[in-house]
Amino acid sequence: MLEYPRWKYILVLMVLVLALILALPNLFGDDPALQIARKDGDSMTAAALPTIEQFLRDDHLGYTVAYLDGGHVTVRFANAADQFKARDEVNAKFADQYITALSFASRAPAFLRVVGLQPMKLGLDLRGGLYLLYQVDMQSAISQLLDGDAQDLRRALATANLQYTDVAVVASAGNVADSVRVTLPSGAKLDAVQSVVEKALPDVPFKSVTLPSGPALQGTLSAQQIRDRQDYAIEQNLVNLRNRVNELGVAEPIVQRQGLDRINVQLPGVTNSAEVKDILGKVATLEFRLNASNGDPYDVAQHGNAPVGTKLYYTRQGQPLLLKREIIATGDEITSATAATDQDGPIVNIKLDSRAGDRMLAVTRANLNRPMAVVYTEKRRETTEVDGKKVTRDITDEKVINDATIQGVFSNQFRISGMTQGESRDLALLLRAGSLSVPIYPVDERTIGPSLGKENIQRGIDALVIGMAAVFIFMAIYYRVFGLVADAVLLANVVLLTALLSMLGAVLSLPGIAGMILTVGIAVDANVLIYERIREELRNGVSPQAAIRAGFDKAFSAIADSNVTTIIAGLVLWVFGTGAIRGFAVVLVLGILTSMFTSLMGSRALITLMYGGRRKLARLPI
Repeated sequence: MLEYPRWKYILVLMVLVLALILALPNLFGDDPALQIARKDGDSMTAAALPTIEQFLRDDHLGYTVAYLDGGHVTVRFANAADQFKARDEVNAKFADQYITALSFASRAPAFLRVVGLQPMKLGLDLRGGLYLLYQVDMQSAISQLLDGDAQDLRRALATANLQYTDVAVVASAGNVADSVRVTLPSGAKLDAVQSVVEKALPDVPFKSVTLPSGPALQGTLSAQQIRDRQDYAIEQNLVNLRNRVNELGVAEPIVQRQGLDRINVQLPGVTNSAEVKDILGKVATLEFRLNASNGDPYDVAQHGNAPVGTKLYYTRQGQPLLLKREIIATGDEITSATAATDQDGPIVNIKLDSRAGDRMLAVTRANLNRPMAVVYTEKRRETTEVDGKKVTRDITDEKVINDATIQGVFSNQFRISGMTQGESRDLALLLRAGSLSVPIYPVDERTIGPSLGKENIQRGIDALVIGMAAVFIFMAIYYRVFGLVADAVLLANVVLLTALLSMLGAVLSLPGIAGMILTVGIAVDANVLIYERIREELRNGVSPQAAIRAGFDKAFSAIADSNVTTIIAGLVLWVFGTGAIRGFAVVLVLGILTSMFTSLMGSRALITLMYGGRRKLARLPI
């Protein structure tokens, strides 16, 4: 007799039952849906659901079902037209309370949703939407760090009452800025200045240099500091881009680093691509500066040579203004920004963090009845054609949007005006989400329509069905009853793989479907090895049950070796690949693991159950 441990039967049965349950939500498909969440980030409560449902009914907005899901309300619709209409109405009615996001929701029964079972998430190529690839300006990250260091040195020297000619960002070699230089007048106390600058910037080594204009101290960033700053800039941009996507109300976005200096953004279901690209790629922030009193802005605009410690700006009307270089507060220090309208027109209500609030309080207290300006800074990249060649240049627009006299003392809460309605709304969004730490520039853009996504899904499913059908027919003809067992095992492998992808929350893309089809071939290959080994044992005169045992035992090493090498290849693809390549690698590795389980354990359990207990077994239908 051929025996198989009972606990292995139980294990195989439990795994298959669990896989069927986990994969079940994928059978029901999905509908257009609207996610509604609180603006303050708190979770929605059950008390909010009846209010939203009543509003939808009162406005005759047809919906299929509404339910509480993971801290937000999900409303499912029969078609996209009702979905868009409901979004517009909810945004108009609850603009101060909720934010909305277009999404898709499974048609699975409520009991599956209650226990947390979800279908596989679909990638951009299957769902449709917007794909953007951004290049991060890594040199700007270094320049910003050095600009901040230069400002810290100016403050430290001013506090210590030490004279200096200028503090500037320079390049130690070549044209790439990597140093900050403090130029001193003749007869300056070099040791005292060096002590102050080393205390202000303890991580930057300073050395004395001699210039034609006089002595100077120069601090240069190390290679490690430059790499750390660039990595920090990438991480900050990732966080702020995710915040901007959330503010736009996009469900299930993907924002991830790609390579050394690029960021990949995938936004399923997005249709208003122009608005999204403008908001995501905009490098805009605010700076609050005092007006300078030691110079004539019109004279500087005409002849140049702004006084030390000042910089020339222009208002939107073209009027020159001379402002101090020292920044009181920036957009990075803003904790809250909301757009509103009052008697002065569109405004943005600002709230600063505690440190910036303290600085603002000190400045306004010491400068009553003096003007302070708000500078709006935006960076962009333009491509023009010069002499038949495309030339790309970086442009920085710095405009004074507000220049008013300080009428009273304030600290961390105030408002700014001088913008249009759309500008105030976009600025408030950007300030809430956080300004990008360095500029980003689009290098690739693809828009995938929902119809193309559905076509991709259908083609992928057709390929999987046709491929499996061809394998099923071949196995049934060539291996007869054992071939039917292999077919059942292959079907179980697909169910098990689908269950794993659903449980892990993996995103299925078109390459992922290709990975599923490939794992079907890998799984059937394992069965072919086992069955051919069984045939070989039968030809050697071994009894049928002994041939089955020998077939599984002797084929194990060959199956394990081939699958392990494929797993290694899949892991390499996952480590070094990006985007779709990683999706393919995930499905491939998981598919190999499931195929080994179903081929070695599932197939053996089923065949042993069919033939293991027969005492008079003369031949095998293989």
